[in-house]
Amino acid sequence: MKVGLIGAGGWGRNLARTLEELGALGGIAEVRAEVQEELRSLYPDVPVYPDHRALLEAAIPAVAIATPAPTHCALAREALEAGKHVLVEKPLALHEEEARELADLADRAGRILMVGHLLLYQPAVRWIAEFLRSGGVGEVWSLHQERLNLGTVRTVENALWSLGVHDVAVLLHLVGERPTAVRAVGQAVLQPGVEDDVYVHLAFPSRIQAHIHCSWLWPEKRRRLTVVGSEAMLIYDELPQEVTLYRKRVEKDLKPADGGSEVVFRGAAEPLRLEMEEFLAAVREGRRPLSDGRGAVDVVAVLEEASRQLGKG
Repeated sequence: MKVGLIGAGGWGRNLARTLEELGALGGIAEVRAEVQEELRSLYPDVPVYPDHRALLEAAIPAVAIATPAPTHCALAREALEAGKHVLVEKPLALHEEEARELADLADRAGRILMVGHLLLYQPAVRWIAEFLRSGGVGEVWSLHQERLNLGTVRTVENALWSLGVHDVAVLLHLVGERPTAVRAVGQAVLQPGVEDDVYVHLAFPSRIQAHIHCSWLWPEKRRRLTVVGSEAMLIYDELPQEVTLYRKRVEKDLKPADGGSEVVFRGAAEPLRLEMEEFLAAVREGRRPLSDGRGAVDVVAVLEEASRQLGKG
């Protein structure tokens, strides 16, 4: 099966390389003439189209969209209406209503709609999901995500939309519920109206709470998920791709108990390759992928509500 790619910018190049390695790159749409020439030299056997409409007219069953976030909704709609299966990079859309319309359209058309929530395809995240479902930490009480660094400063999207989309997707996947409450606070110091540092707090029907901290204005690089449970705690450190189990808890007499710690999972894979393989398999088998459009609607809903509160602030 062949997949066409719309957009060959920074991330789009990674998609092109991965699809080519899988033998699935069926065409590339790129508007910049200088980039078109480079693509033809890199992939001489792959058609390069001057715009996405030409690609959508080609006889390929699926497309991947790797363009700026504000274009995702319109391009995904065009692709679905053209009868294509669609993988679109995160976020699916900028508003919940738009995301829901795309998911409905995909269902009516009988087409796969998948979103590039890349972190869901890290083996460590899949391991954590199974471990939590098996009761490995007892009752889950809270989850804490940190994505911090002195990194690339965006001029339009804030730190939450730039850095935190994957974290929201992971939290919703691990908890398995849509939050009943979302609260967000942030600080914009470098540019008016673009928050450099954002905290989001989520409450769920099961009484689990989750907390996300995203910042590109931070002295050290930190990418961590901490899970606090009634019987134990976990820390997933993305940098070394390690999960550490802490057998720590508070007893009924309110005294702390410490049973030590150990690394229970270690190992990295190429999540982008796993993500592309999932897309290809979902199309072949006619099933919903792990990061399907319906799940992405909930992610966009959290982001939109957080943005509304940041705007009020």
